[in-house]
Amino acid sequence: MTRVNRDVVVALLLLLFCGVFFWESFNIRLTDYGQMNSAVWPRALLAALALASVIYLAQALRGDFAAETKSEDGAPEERGLLAWLASYRNAFFCYGLFLLFLLTLPVFGMLIGGILFVFLALTVLGSLELRLVPIHAAVAVGTVGAMWAVFTFGLRVFLPEGMLISFN
Repeated sequence: MTRVNRDVVVALLLLLFCGVFFWESFNIRLTDYGQMNSAVWPRALLAALALASVIYLAQALRGDFAAETKSEDGAPEERGLLAWLASYRNAFFCYGLFLLFLLTLPVFGMLIGGILFVFLALTVLGSLELRLVPIHAAVAVGTVGAMWAVFTFGLRVFLPEGMLISFN
């Protein structure tokens, strides 16, 4: 029998979250100025999250995730604050970079700020090799530029412009 670990608990909580919010999506006020029902996108996102949670639960029940580290006597290892910070270093870098992106958004705008954020995230999270810098730059410019173009020209969404470049 599979041992219930924290991954199973998290997956079940995510599924409970999806179920509660899907049920609450029936209370979304219907608007008459759109072509689609106003609950379509929330339900689509919740369905995608529920599918990902079911996959996560299946993998957790199969035991695809790493077990707790054990010491030589079989007891769980004691880990200090520095070990915990080191194990989540990449997540902290991403949150820090995103905070920097948000703080500089009024200056750089969505296009330049997004390119810088993606470039720095790729550079920090990937290996720091000089030969990869042009690849990171190309990926950042290509993906953020394409996303910006789709939202600006295709969907007519006004994205933050910033002080450096104004497209008006």
